[in-house]
Amino acid sequence: MIQWNFIIGLGAALLLPVMGQDIPKVLPIGSAAPDFSLQGIDGKAHTLSEYAEAKILCVIFTCNHCPDSVAAAARMQAIHQNYQNKGVTLIAVNGNNAGSLMPDELGFSPFGDSLEEMKPFAKDYGWTFPYLYDGETQTLTTACGAQSTPHVFLFDTARKLRYTGRMDDGGRNPAATGKSYLRDALDALLGGTEVKEPVTRSFGCSTKWLFKKSNVALDQAAWEKKPATLADLDAALCEKLAANQTNKLRLINFWSTTCGPCVKEFPALIDTYRRFQNRPMEFISISVDDVSQRPAVLKFLESRHAALSDQTAPSLIEEGRSSNNFHWSGGNPDAMARAIDPEWTGALPHTVLIAPGGKILWRHTDEVDVVELRRQILKGLK
Repeated sequence: MIQWNFIIGLGAALLLPVMGQDIPKVLPIGSAAPDFSLQGIDGKAHTLSEYAEAKILCVIFTCNHCPDSVAAAARMQAIHQNYQNKGVTLIAVNGNNAGSLMPDELGFSPFGDSLEEMKPFAKDYGWTFPYLYDGETQTLTTACGAQSTPHVFLFDTARKLRYTGRMDDGGRNPAATGKSYLRDALDALLGGTEVKEPVTRSFGCSTKWLFKKSNVALDQAAWEKKPATLADLDAALCEKLAANQTNKLRLINFWSTTCGPCVKEFPALIDTYRRFQNRPMEFISISVDDVSQRPAVLKFLESRHAALSDQTAPSLIEEGRSSNNFHWSGGNPDAMARAIDPEWTGALPHTVLIAPGGKILWRHTDEVDVVELRRQILKGLK
């Protein structure tokens, strides 16, 4: 059943369709800061009382995966650096439940929204302020009614809410900010004046509420019903794959059912493909098992759900291909190596990332570091 949730106070009512559950309302201006006890990336529990000496407490709900949050990360650090000596304490809170994220929502960052992934994310952006996790219970996220990422809540000395909304008009440009609503609000409070625009819309990816887990489960079940196919690969087709006459990045992985690292890393490769399925990237697997092992190869692919996304399927038809999974059947594998990556020594597993036009952007032999792989994909998509 569809329920409807109204949020008042943005100049007009926002009508939000919610499948089966209400979304918490944004905390009204003048409300007291909700109490909390949340674990930080430093392994310690952090509470509201811990920041009692701050003149102003700036709480920004953000995350690791959202492109709006990724772009705002450096700007958040700049806010912290510019205002920390003026009595402003900034804390970031990840209120997203990691299990409520669809795979294809993860195509703009190498990280998901788990507590473990918050640590390298903060390190990447040089954060020197607390980063707290509320994704398991969403207690503070619910109390504040954080709608999206990033979403700012600014509390004064008495810990009353004086501003809520977006940071600035920077959007997904990491460098540009345009108008900074947060800086304007901070300057007003520090100067003892009223915030002229106390409520703005917090544009960004919607909060991943706990109830969205059911949608993820349905998506996973649907994916597992997709068939895994397998086609023969010869030298001529290798040359076409290497030429990559498409507008997509092409991730190719050479593997074998008898290779331990190949088997171990394969689920991460499928997960990576699913993360980027809505972006111009495709995954191609090439088994180098003996042709007599065709049943075992197909069985492995089926067990790992090495299927084709609906977004990739049309390009296969355009290229005249029947599958994204191949089994080398061309005899001496040197021909395959020469066609796709002449620098490959033959050690397994081996992975290459090919740009449109055929240039190899990245190659790696042995089990991949999946975060580094995603970094390379993102770099190639820019």
